[in-house]
Amino acid sequence: MTTTLGERSPLKPWAGVPSELSDVFRPHLDALAEEMIEEILAGIPEYSRPQDEEYARLVRLAVEGALRQFVDLIMDPESSWEPVAAVYREIGWAEAHEGRSLDILQTSLRLGARVAWRRLAAESERYNISRGTLASIAEAIFAFLDEIARAATEGYTKAREQEAGELEHRRRRLLDLLLAEPPAAPQAVADLARLAQWRVPREVAAVVLYERRQQPFSRPRLPPDVLADVNRREPCLLVPDPDGPGRGRVLEPLLRDWVAALGPTVRVEDAARSLRWAREALPLARRGILPADRLIRCADHMPALVMFKDEELVRTVAELRLAPLNGVRPRHRERLMRTLLACLQSGFNATEVAGRLHVHPQTVRYRLHQLEELFGAGLYDPEARLELEMVLTVHLTAPATSQSSD
Repeated sequence: MTTTLGERSPLKPWAGVPSELSDVFRPHLDALAEEMIEEILAGIPEYSRPQDEEYARLVRLAVEGALRQFVDLIMDPESSWEPVAAVYREIGWAEAHEGRSLDILQTSLRLGARVAWRRLAAESERYNISRGTLASIAEAIFAFLDEIARAATEGYTKAREQEAGELEHRRRRLLDLLLAEPPAAPQAVADLARLAQWRVPREVAAVVLYERRQQPFSRPRLPPDVLADVNRREPCLLVPDPDGPGRGRVLEPLLRDWVAALGPTVRVEDAARSLRWAREALPLARRGILPADRLIRCADHMPALVMFKDEELVRTVAELRLAPLNGVRPRHRERLMRTLLACLQSGFNATEVAGRLHVHPQTVRYRLHQLEELFGAGLYDPEARLELEMVLTVHLTAPATSQSSD
């Protein structure tokens, strides 16, 4: 059931004002309204719009409606609030759409009340209004201001909520448009970006998300220029100017409840390409191949992403390239594979390999001698070395591989 302003007010101080005063006040309402409007427009520049007839009409409607409502309440404390409440809800709505806070409206209400009280004080002796009655009228005015301010707040809040919902909807549509393949027309992006209040940057990067925990998550509080949709089947973000100063440091703590993969930085029209790489990284993180305890930057893991793009092919190549190791005992085979991968990654520098594997350089030389016996001259063939590094990386980082010490 809809609650009117009058019903929300448990105390009705206007009931304590003699009802016959309504007849005294009513003839002065038009002149008082003009005086109040004049002072409000003079005191609040934001409301002074001589060219805006609709806004002037709304201001006049608000002042005149409030005065009539107040006098009606003195005559009949049970009279309906809805006509004046509707006007002030509309005013609150207009204030929200104008981008102003309610402070300005509160100031205008106080200005209007001051004018009314000044006129009342001036006329009180003429109409023989006692001090007790003046006190009752003052109390009624303050209570009345609270009620119409509450109505304005309702309209203001509703407008803000609707505006936020519309803006969020536009930003989700913009995100979909930017991630579409083939790319949307630049003009279509620019038009929707304007409506979504989003400045089109030169470069972007996509982020794909996966919840770390099963319990309900809290939506990340992201910077306003980051487009986000965490409610879609594949939660994702679009980060403008991702290589800007401190951007990563800002994002990382905000995404702590998510495993997050940041695609490479691309031009805006290539956003879908960044999304594709982020999509490749996330499953590898979930498998433990890429580190999932911090923001995964695809640009830092491109070799792994390329190698795991077709694992079946890589493993087929592995069967051929690693065949010389088939006769070696499993535990020693893995040691040799780790040593060979470290050698390939460090140019066969025994000292550097020893540092990587935390073993003595002489141990590295011994293992390398074994590898030369197994692989022969092919161990140093440039093409074979590239394939060996690729297949060893996939083979040794897959979770199914046993993890033995060196």
